[in-house]
Amino acid sequence: MMAPFRRKKSSKEFPVKVCTYDSELEFHLEHRATGGFLFDLICRTIGLRETWYFGLRYMDKKGYSCWLKMDKKVLDQHINLTPEGCVFMFMAKFYPENVAEELVQEVTQHMFFLQIKEAILSMEVYCPPEASVLLASYAVQAKYGDYDEAICKPGMLISENLLPQRVIDQYQMTPQMWEERINTWYADHRGMSRDEVEMEYLKIAQDLDMFGVNYFPITNKKNTEVYVGVTALGLNIYSKENKLTPMTTFPWNEIRNISFDGKKFFVKTNEEKGNVATTFYSEKARNNKELLDLCVGNHELYMKRRKPDTMEIQQMKAQAKEEKHRRHIERNKLAREKQLREEAEQERANMEKRLMQLQEEMAAANEALRRSEEAAELLAEKNRLAEEEALLLSHKALEVEQEVTRMRMTARKTEEEKIYLERKTKEAELLTAQMIEESRKRVMETEKLKNELIHARVAEKEAKEKLLNFLSRTSTESIFITPSSSPETPALESNTYDLMIDGDMDQLSLEIEKERVEYLTKSKQVQNQLKELRSEIEQLKIGEKQSPLDKISAQQTRLGENKYSTLKKLKSGSTKARVAFFEELEPEESIA
Repeated sequence: MMAPFRRKKSSKEFPVKVCTYDSELEFHLEHRATGGFLFDLICRTIGLRETWYFGLRYMDKKGYSCWLKMDKKVLDQHINLTPEGCVFMFMAKFYPENVAEELVQEVTQHMFFLQIKEAILSMEVYCPPEASVLLASYAVQAKYGDYDEAICKPGMLISENLLPQRVIDQYQMTPQMWEERINTWYADHRGMSRDEVEMEYLKIAQDLDMFGVNYFPITNKKNTEVYVGVTALGLNIYSKENKLTPMTTFPWNEIRNISFDGKKFFVKTNEEKGNVATTFYSEKARNNKELLDLCVGNHELYMKRRKPDTMEIQQMKAQAKEEKHRRHIERNKLAREKQLREEAEQERANMEKRLMQLQEEMAAANEALRRSEEAAELLAEKNRLAEEEALLLSHKALEVEQEVTRMRMTARKTEEEKIYLERKTKEAELLTAQMIEESRKRVMETEKLKNELIHARVAEKEAKEKLLNFLSRTSTESIFITPSSSPETPALESNTYDLMIDGDMDQLSLEIEKERVEYLTKSKQVQNQLKELRSEIEQLKIGEKQSPLDKISAQQTRLGENKYSTLKKLKSGSTKARVAFFEELEPEESIA
């Protein structure tokens, strides 16, 4: 038999290993392959169509982390080759403004979920302790499905990496205490599918101050060290000690031009009386290249969001809507089947319980019948003995009577004999009377025993009739219960369900509005739960273990400020005033 044909690897090919947050891919590319070709190959492999959010990260020969350029050949970008070949990390490069409205594909949501979860656990993104517990409960739901007490035994989640180490260190709480609080929320997520859970996770994560921010160390004209953060909405300026609250911000709609020259980075903003320019200074020119690349990409997505959706996005949204509706129908179907199965199991349990009761009643009836039969046999034996005693007494009475007659006939012989016989006669008469009375009592007792025997036989007959009626009734109940579990019932449910599908399409818009209202209500409930958990674990906090970001976050919470209120406040000032504030910032002010 001929061996199958195997394609020989070309000497002009090189191996490529691509890592995502849940898998690894291996390819062999030609030497002339570009970064765009490799990126498209990866996206086709994993089925990703929302490609504009992602990129390929790698380590160059100097040990710097870089983004792969799509228009250049892979091997021309000074990639550090390993024994496995070229190693890349496929990850999100740009972030959406609103995850619920912009992330369409389920695979896109999953990729963002894994990356944001890793960033929170590795403490690259700051997350308050109470929000960390809530996000951990969603992560457990996404991994294990619905909470089940039979499966979720105490200690199951202790070995899982669910909370940032920073959160664990600053509270006097055991792993069991953390697990108990996670399970409390985990049980509330029952019925949510993996895609719903991951979207809820991202909705909460996008409200974190460091979500979607790429930080670059820079200095201003006063040589004050600060950070510039590139976000989906614009550029934020942060102090060196506070990456949560920006000191000032430059929205994309106020920026006219961005450029760099060596280590200088220029941002020109729009103003009524002309352009206002801001100059940053980076330690390395390569930082400015990456900063400009991120600014250009984020600005393009910012403008793209404010235009009508392209045909491709409309198709994806339509497909996602249909897929969501299909999954909704499947989940309802599965829920109905699960409910029917649970009802059938409950009915089976009830029938088994009823059968046990019937068996116990039957055993009790058999025992009563056995006792009745034994009682009847005992009464019959007593009656026989009584009859024999009565017969014996009658024989004795006859003998005594014959003896009396004989003694009367001999009483004529002598007076003495007469007296003697009279005395004996009286004694015999007395004894005869006693024996007759005893015989009469025995006869009455015999009659009484006969009556009891008759009643016992009547009771035995009634017990047998009751047992027969009980057995016939049990047979009737079995025949009555059997049709409920016939195979025709699921078919009837299926037909009814299919007829309802057409009506579901007409109510889809109403369901979407209902989901929006439910989300707002749930959001308020989540906030209340977060407050309760925060107050509950506050007394277990270790003050000296708190990081500066923890203190800043606690102060924001006390003031009622959040990510969006801070940005809104910063945007309210004029562009010129914000530029002046940044350029004239002194080192003391940044520390304060």
